[in-house]
Amino acid sequence: MIIDSIDKFMGGREEEYRTFDREGMQPAAYLEELCSMGLFGLIIPEEYEGIGLSNAGYARVLQHTSRYDASTSLTIGAHSSIGMKGLLLFGNEEQKRRYLPKLASGEMKAAFCLTEPGSGSDAASIKTTATRNADGSWSLSGEKIWITNGSFAEFFTVFARTDGEEGKLTAFLVERAFGGISSGKKEDKLGIRASATTTVTFDNVQVPDANRLGEVGKGFKVAMGILNNGRTGLGGGCVGGMKRCIELAARHAAERKQFGRPIAEFGLVKEKLARMTVLCFATESMVHWLASRIDAGATNYSVEAAMSKVLASESLWTVANEALQIAGGVGYMKEYPYERVVRDSRINLIFEGTNEILRLYIGLTGLKDAGEYLKEIGKTAGNIFNDPIKGFGVLSSYAKKRISKAFSARDSIRWVHPLLEEEGKACSYYTVWLSRAVEAVLRKHGKNIIGKQLLTKRLADTATSLFSALTVLSRVTKMIQDKGDAATKDEQRIARIYLQYTKSQMNSNLRKLERDEDALLLELADSIVQGQGYPWDVL
Repeated sequence: MIIDSIDKFMGGREEEYRTFDREGMQPAAYLEELCSMGLFGLIIPEEYEGIGLSNAGYARVLQHTSRYDASTSLTIGAHSSIGMKGLLLFGNEEQKRRYLPKLASGEMKAAFCLTEPGSGSDAASIKTTATRNADGSWSLSGEKIWITNGSFAEFFTVFARTDGEEGKLTAFLVERAFGGISSGKKEDKLGIRASATTTVTFDNVQVPDANRLGEVGKGFKVAMGILNNGRTGLGGGCVGGMKRCIELAARHAAERKQFGRPIAEFGLVKEKLARMTVLCFATESMVHWLASRIDAGATNYSVEAAMSKVLASESLWTVANEALQIAGGVGYMKEYPYERVVRDSRINLIFEGTNEILRLYIGLTGLKDAGEYLKEIGKTAGNIFNDPIKGFGVLSSYAKKRISKAFSARDSIRWVHPLLEEEGKACSYYTVWLSRAVEAVLRKHGKNIIGKQLLTKRLADTATSLFSALTVLSRVTKMIQDKGDAATKDEQRIARIYLQYTKSQMNSNLRKLERDEDALLLELADSIVQGQGYPWDVL
């Protein structure tokens, strides 16, 4: 019913969305239409007057809105995935009853206020302050930048420094009605131009202690919990964007003729369409796995969430570019949707944690042993960035203990369907190779692994490739079991193609770990920075 309603509401508005993009805004009337459809209450439980969708259902809705307009998905997602998600995850009952009904109806729209001029990925350097007053309330002052929904939000989840024995950061639920809050002009952006992105300034805002979200000093945990939980929405949006690109490209390839025949008959175009499809299928498999895991009550999924975000954002970027390439000159023209999809998709590699930072997180906290992903290292894992030496000690001792239990590379993953036995064996082989690489890295670098970013990236990319391959094999195995061999030939092709693709990636990354060629790259980069540019002119 929701999907049908979205089709009726968003279908046929392509010209409007092009206008919104050109003018850099969504009209107030359009936002009210989103409210009336209930799209601001998707994940709010029914007891608080929301629709009460699961994570999987929410990802499915954002997938569908993203087929039509990424800026609309962002407006909805900034409200639900991060803007008020902290209230759902960490709020007390009184806070939920006070705010969730208004947030569900859209009477209040939400925004997430973490990033500052001097602190993007480095949340520890936040300068916004919250000072406790004599009556227990807080005085909040500071500036946040690049805030989606910042121009019209009435409800903000704000992170501020609260120096004290309890910790450094604390989260607050802040109403615009408290006073002292102002929004800057809308940012003029490359993509997602219609969504409202502004600075938000807090000038001595008086916040009751009843609006503190979670414990004093535990704001970093709150922020990471929100971002990890919200990544199914971003992943779903990326999947929707890819499906739209594949539809456009397939239609264009069938209709566009060159040299007397459709370009869909040419091998290089077929290669692009197949690769686009495989990347979309793999991303969808991982996003659905993650959403289902969260819905099943899992609490430890931060590494998988980071992997999902990296794969989804980079797959969409590839698919969008390939769709434009298939369209050729037409794709470059603003009257067609391709160039806007490319512009809109670029931000996904940056926001909700840059892919570079997420790779470091995956590599340092998500190393695998030979049978499965490294599970919880204990609470100390969260201190790896704050106390690298202590964090490394836990990581190293755990990894060394587990690696000794690696199973044989000849074994296959038992749950894989017999038709995909070779692919299952490949995953087993690379699991063992990765576990041995982890052991070698820890033995060679010790606690200095914290500073080896290129090495960490290769471990992270290998782990992400392996995990995504396993979600594809799991999905296709289930489809074969349900539908049989004859009805799943395309799905089997996808699984085999994706395993070939990931095997190539894993081979490259693991062999580079053994050769350790990073010194040349780093030295060249230092030279370019020192010279402030490219020094070799031949023209």
